[in-house]
Amino acid sequence: MKLLEPSMEYDAQIQAYRREFLQSDGSMDGCGSLRRFENTRDWLDQVELYKNPKTVPPEFVPVTQYICVRETDNKVVGVIQIRHYFNDFLEKYAGHIGYSVCPGERRKGYATEMLRLALPECKALGITRVLICCLQDNVGSRRTILNNGGVYESTVYCPERNEYLERYWIDLR
Repeated sequence: MKLLEPSMEYDAQIQAYRREFLQSDGSMDGCGSLRRFENTRDWLDQVELYKNPKTVPPEFVPVTQYICVRETDNKVVGVIQIRHYFNDFLEKYAGHIGYSVCPGERRKGYATEMLRLALPECKALGITRVLICCLQDNVGSRRTILNNGGVYESTVYCPERNEYLERYWIDLR
């Protein structure tokens, strides 16, 4: 598996990924606004804007967006996003990293591997402690975080979403 910055080379696969989530009404964590974009070029334009601290909208923080590609068949199986630092919401309810795995590709260890590959990228950004949050009932995400050295801190309630989230830290020092 490898993490790649998304490009038009993967247009058809990115749209297939999006469609599978829309059909299953799944949560597209770590995908930015992909849910809203029927055109991959429009999403990639936003990805580029959000990458740069000078062009990211003021209510957001700079992010680096990746697609996770299975090397054996060059298929996009997941998407992961690294947030370079926190705003108030991210610090309380989301953390540095969001990710999702295509519904048809779950329970194969891809999320664990994606997170493992993203941690050196976090370190390169100067992040020494990575915060990752998951829904309290998301057993798969909890395992992914724990498999990568996550240490449970607390559970918080997010009133905007009416959700309980578990907070985990991964120390990169």
